Amino acid sequence: MSDPIAVSFATRRPWAPSAHRLARWARAALGRRRGELSIRIVTRSESRRLNRTYRGRDYPTNVLSFPAGRTVQDRARTAAPLGDLAVCAAVVAREARLQGKPASAHWAHMIVHGTLHVLGYDHERPREAQRMERRERTVLARLGFPDPYRSGT
Repeated sequence: MSDPIAVSFATRRPWAPSAHRLARWARAALGRRRGELSIRIVTRSESRRLNRTYRGRDYPTNVLSFPAGRTVQDRARTAAPLGDLAVCAAVVAREARLQGKPASAHWAHMIVHGTLHVLGYDHERPREAQRMERRERTVLARLGFPDPYRSGT
């Protein structure tokens, strides 16, 4: 059986973790949930186009999440589609540098963050944000990464 987490690269610049690491981080965020997830590492221009098309914001962003709608047919499958992530390598690199974080730690955070969005987590309201951040901290700690919301880490 093939891995239900597919990773593709439109770019690896300035740096992107291996497909194996990206999938491992996504699996950690999924927990016991199983399903098909696609992760695409995109350029600034692709991120900007996707952000403009789907969110009405005309700039590249770190991670975009596209949850899949579940159909009756999906429920019968063992690995139903969960959704897609588009992660902009250049934006993630810039943010890591500006925040003084190791690139791999920020990448792990963006993959966990995006995967949680696919699962229905959100941060639009304070209570939702607390729930999502708590889950992010737990998953990242299990992966050996520091709290991404603590300054100086």
